[in-house]
Amino acid sequence: MGHFYFTRHGQTIWNVENKICGATDIELTELGHEQAIALGREIANGDYQIDKILYSPLIRAAETAKHISEETGIPMEVEPRLKEQNFGKWESTPRNGEEFRSAKIRFIDHYESGESMLQMAQRIFNLLDDIKKEADNTTCLLVAHNGIARFIQSYFYDMSNEEFAMFGIKNCEIRRYDF
Repeated sequence: MGHFYFTRHGQTIWNVENKICGATDIELTELGHEQAIALGREIANGDYQIDKILYSPLIRAAETAKHISEETGIPMEVEPRLKEQNFGKWESTPRNGEEFRSAKIRFIDHYESGESMLQMAQRIFNLLDDIKKEADNTTCLLVAHNGIARFIQSYFYDMSNEEFAMFGIKNCEIRRYDF
């Protein structure tokens, strides 16, 4: 069976300020650019054998993917389904706010103009099913967001609602998933 890699975009100012980015288009900080370049060098010098980069259309992921592509020569392609969840009224609020943490485990809630967890799961699970069909012939690196990481993890591993809500990865951390 095949596999793919996933990474979260480089640091943004809202990451530093501990705010929810969601679908808000936030640019990388200088450190975020450096993290992406360093990850590109790690991939170029490692044993990853990646055929293409699929990335979220949000600028923080697009810039991260661009740096990785420039360091590795791996072609990149935008994948709209990798866009971060729209957290509606919660965007720009504190990540660890008690109200948001409670809202995050209500999977049907649209957050007054956002996207529900169930809608997001359908979008990401469908994408992973499509990647799985090609995984024997093509290895992808997905460049996206912490919320996407949560859904990818839940695709492969059983998680309680609380584990799901608390799961996350660091900026420019890379993980391998095997089908």
